[in-house]
Amino acid sequence: MFSFQRRLTPYLFLLPALIILGLTVFYPAWQAFALSFTQYDLDLTQAPQWVGLKNFQRLWQDRIFWQSLGNSALYLLGVVPLLVIAPLVLAVLVNQKLRGVAGFRAAFYTPVIISMVVAGIAWRALYASDGVLNQALRWLGLTEGIPWLTSPQWALGSVMAVTVWKGLGYYMVIYLAGLQGIPADLYEAAALDGAGGWERHWYITLPLMRPYLLLVGVISSISALKVFEEVYIMTQGGPLNHTKTVVYYLYELAFQNLDLNYAAAVGLVLFGVIFLFSLANLKLSRHGQLP
Repeated sequence: MFSFQRRLTPYLFLLPALIILGLTVFYPAWQAFALSFTQYDLDLTQAPQWVGLKNFQRLWQDRIFWQSLGNSALYLLGVVPLLVIAPLVLAVLVNQKLRGVAGFRAAFYTPVIISMVVAGIAWRALYASDGVLNQALRWLGLTEGIPWLTSPQWALGSVMAVTVWKGLGYYMVIYLAGLQGIPADLYEAAALDGAGGWERHWYITLPLMRPYLLLVGVISSISALKVFEEVYIMTQGGPLNHTKTVVYYLYELAFQNLDLNYAAAVGLVLFGVIFLFSLANLKLSRHGQLP
């Protein structure tokens, strides 16, 4: 009896959290899953009607969905490499034992704690036709101005830049924790053997930081696939859907067009894509020993 109570006690402590998760996460997720296979009118005059794969067949023929998926893929390819490499370089720089380095750490981390709404509005002002960036370009005599957010050629890259700027400090802190866990004796021994600064980082820092590189790669990939706030604040999917991502398209369907069934189908596809990245995370963690 006593042994049974000992086994039951941890689950009793977990029960309140499981109830909250069930009501706020698991049950709504199940409802969204079921909704994607039905047709439901918001006037509440009829019960949801089962339509099977009809919503997914419509998705297969939806040009805007595929364009949004392509934009999300471009976002992934454009943002993730920068958020894997650049924060590591910053972490190595601010890990030096120099006077005032704490101020640089705080400066790089400041964008992380700024609200995305505030950051998006500020960057939208910077990108304006008479904003600071275009004024600087005119002053340098390089160009009369660039339509950062209104040109299909520039819009997606401009939004990506904000995501990179916002995430640098966050991933820098993750790398910094890993760097401070590397014994200084390894660098000293390598220096005694004649290894230069670049060689020490190549043969010591990178191999020992591999778990953190994998972790940042997976987290930044999932975040890039779920990007929404930057697009909503700065471009709202324009121009001509060139910055419309899957999550923003889902938002349009559900909350502007009130097409909840189709939005649920799009969300289920997005869940499948993110689930694949989660499986990749598990596989990489076995080989790279993620922390």
